[in-house]
Amino acid sequence: MHTRTVFFVSDGTGITAETFGNAILAQFEFKPRHVRLPFIDTVDKAHQVVRQINHTAEVEGRRPVVFTTLVNVEVLQVIEEGCKAMVLDMFGTFVRPLEIELGMKSSHRVGRFSDVSKSKEYHDRIEAINFSLAHDDGQSNRDLEQADVILIGVSRSGKTPTSLYLAMQHGLKAANYPLIPEDFERRVLPPALAPHRKKLFGLTILPDRLSEIRNERRPNSRYASLENCREEVAQAEAMMRREGVRWLSTTTKSIEEIATTILQEIRPERLEY
Repeated sequence: MHTRTVFFVSDGTGITAETFGNAILAQFEFKPRHVRLPFIDTVDKAHQVVRQINHTAEVEGRRPVVFTTLVNVEVLQVIEEGCKAMVLDMFGTFVRPLEIELGMKSSHRVGRFSDVSKSKEYHDRIEAINFSLAHDDGQSNRDLEQADVILIGVSRSGKTPTSLYLAMQHGLKAANYPLIPEDFERRVLPPALAPHRKKLFGLTILPDRLSEIRNERRPNSRYASLENCREEVAQAEAMMRREGVRWLSTTTKSIEEIATTILQEIRPERLEY
């Protein structure tokens, strides 16, 4: 049961407000109800938001918390003056002091994605996502020389979500390739990966956790058995040591933490944010 409602109000997508707000809320042990209100770019829409927030305050008997990244001063004024809530204006907190410090006005651009679709970086990011999808789980060996990183590891060790996160968040072409029993029998990396050894990064996981994950997909199978998981993980880690592949355990790490570690290790020349 949530204890309070938190609104994320933006004249763009609301992603910035929600990301920043969630980082702050993570410092407190409570579970709020999240409501994202994007594209609030007119005074009329702002009044609708005020009515929604005030209705929530009345129903719950508590002041909601509102994180905003509103650029339009008139729209922001409606929210600040009309809401029966705690309003945290992130642009007011950070942008205006920076304007004073830097001695210049900010661009006051509405939404960081407003013109991004026209940029080269945006199209590079889309290309990276398409590349990662085409090279998921060893589906294709073509164009691996274009990869920024190739993730390897046993099935269900976190390769696919990490690859897609690297592509979507950082614009990196991330392929991923499973290590399977046949590879362990040969005691060498899959032939397609040998020419790209410097781009390889391994993911491993504790066998117990791997067994839990696999049992959700294929319950009571040999594939998901703890014994098999122990064997596969041990063989995969031994192979990565022999081949000199950098690797980390994903057991207790979030996708963001895994991706950050990989970025620190491979240090790509280009990073997209």
